[in-house]
Amino acid sequence: SPLKGRKAIITSGPTIEPIDPVRFISNRSSGKQGHAIASLLSKLGAETHLITGPVNIPYPENIKVTEIDTAEEMLNACMRSLPADISIFAAAVSDWRAANQSPKKIKKSNNRNTDMNILFEQNADILKTISKTNKNRPKLVVGFSAETENVNKNSITKMKKKNCDLIIANNVSKKGIGFNSDYNEV
Repeated sequence: SPLKGRKAIITSGPTIEPIDPVRFISNRSSGKQGHAIASLLSKLGAETHLITGPVNIPYPENIKVTEIDTAEEMLNACMRSLPADISIFAAAVSDWRAANQSPKKIKKSNNRNTDMNILFEQNADILKTISKTNKNRPKLVVGFSAETENVNKNSITKMKKKNCDLIIANNVSKKGIGFNSDYNEV
């Protein structure tokens, strides 16, 4: 067990940001990649904590799991999990949330010409918060970069901006690769 005595935090799956009690914004993350990474780290002996958004796959055995919905919940769970030796941020976190979430279902208007506008605000950057501003920064911080263009350039910029030790660049513009797939290309 080469990682015996080490503590690892893995984020996985999507986050969902409510617009009202029945609608939300999210993405197509299945959680497969993050769950597989958590499973392997556990098998290598690390005390592994998986922080996951809503997924339809089984959780790996012998690991601590925290289920979350929103980016804010994921950030709070990550902060509570520190200190850690290894942190791998594989979750596809929603960058934005509704600025004014409605406590009631937003109803359609009978007037088809009525527009509904949703104002968005940025979520906190979990990867950046853990790697840059936290006194308990893990020894190894790994991020993921899902890109549709300029994959290498954008990913290197992200790695520097967010102070990661390593970034995994995913070209998600290719059909059948990345989101909602069993295959990935990095």
